[in-house]
Amino acid sequence: MSQAGVVVVAIGRNEGERLRRCLASLAGQAELVVYVDSGSTDGSRELAASMGAEVVALDMSVPFTAARARNAGFQRGRELAPSAACVQFIDGDCELRSQWLATAAAFMAAHAEVAAVCGRRRERHPERSVYNLLCDVEWAVPPGPARSCGGDAMFRSAALADVGGYNPGMIAGEEPELCVRLRQRGWGVQVLAVEMTLHDANMLRFSQWWIRSVRSGYAYAEGAALHGGPPERHNVRELMRCVGWGLVLPLLTLLGLALWGPSAAWLLALYPAQALRLFIQGNGTWRTRLLRATFLGIGKFAEVTGALRYWRLRLLKRRATLIEYK
Repeated sequence: MSQAGVVVVAIGRNEGERLRRCLASLAGQAELVVYVDSGSTDGSRELAASMGAEVVALDMSVPFTAARARNAGFQRGRELAPSAACVQFIDGDCELRSQWLATAAAFMAAHAEVAAVCGRRRERHPERSVYNLLCDVEWAVPPGPARSCGGDAMFRSAALADVGGYNPGMIAGEEPELCVRLRQRGWGVQVLAVEMTLHDANMLRFSQWWIRSVRSGYAYAEGAALHGGPPERHNVRELMRCVGWGLVLPLLTLLGLALWGPSAAWLLALYPAQALRLFIQGNGTWRTRLLRATFLGIGKFAEVTGALRYWRLRLLKRRATLIEYK
C-alpha cells in the first residue's frame, strides 16, 4: 500500500541492475518516487521513467556531489507533492524493505521533535568478501537517539527545508554534517530497530576498501573544520584517532629509531595491543571481531591520507573531486 505523505528520492549513476532492484522495491510504496541521475550512460534515466519514477537529470556542468543530487530530488518532490510531510532518501544501489516507510512515517507522526529516522541497513552479500562483511558490521548501529544518520534515512520535510538541505559542496560526510545543523535547531535524530534497506556494496578488492577509508578520513577533516568547535566537537575524536595512529605514532617511531636506535621499536607494539583491545571489545564471532580489529587499525593509515588530502586542497584553495571506490 502506498504510504501517503512520503516522497522517496533515489540517486544514482550507472547502477544497472541494482537500480532496477531499487526502483522495484519502491513500487507502490510512496506518494511519489523521484530518481536523480548523475550522468549515467547505461540507460538508467530511461529505465527509471519506464518504472514510473519522476526523473531529474542533474546538470553535470556543475561538479557532482551526492548532497547536490539529494537536494535536487528533494526540491522536485516539494514541487510535485508539496503536502508530503516526509522524504525518504535512498541510494540507487539499495533496496527498501517493505515495512520501513510505514514504520518510519508512523514514528515521525508520533514524535514531533524528531527530524530524521533511520533503521538497519544490511549488506546484500556479506559472504562474498571481507570488505562487504565489514560494511555490514559498520552499519550495525544500536537503536535509540543518535547524533547522525547515513545516506538512507527519512527526514521531516519542514525540518530539512528549515536548515537548507544538504551542504552541496561536500564530497563525503554530508549526512552527519546535516544532522549537526538539525540538532543545533533543536531537532532529534533516531535509529529504529527495524530493517530499512539492503545495500549492494560489491566491494571485492582491497583497493576499493582503501579508497572508501580515504574518503572517510577526508570527511572527518572537513566535518571537524566546519563544526569541530564546542559544544559539537564534530568528528574531532575520529580525526584525532586517525592522525594519532596513522601519522603521529609512525613519525614518533621513526624519530625514536633515529635517536635511540632499535630499542625504540617497542612503540610498534602499540598496534597489536590496540587490535587486541578492539577484538576483546567487539561483538559477533571471533572471525568477525578479528577482521574488524585488524581493518580498523589498517584503516587509520587510509583515513589520515584522506585528511591530509583535505588539508592540502584547503591550503591550496582548490575544489575537491569525488573519492569513488566503485
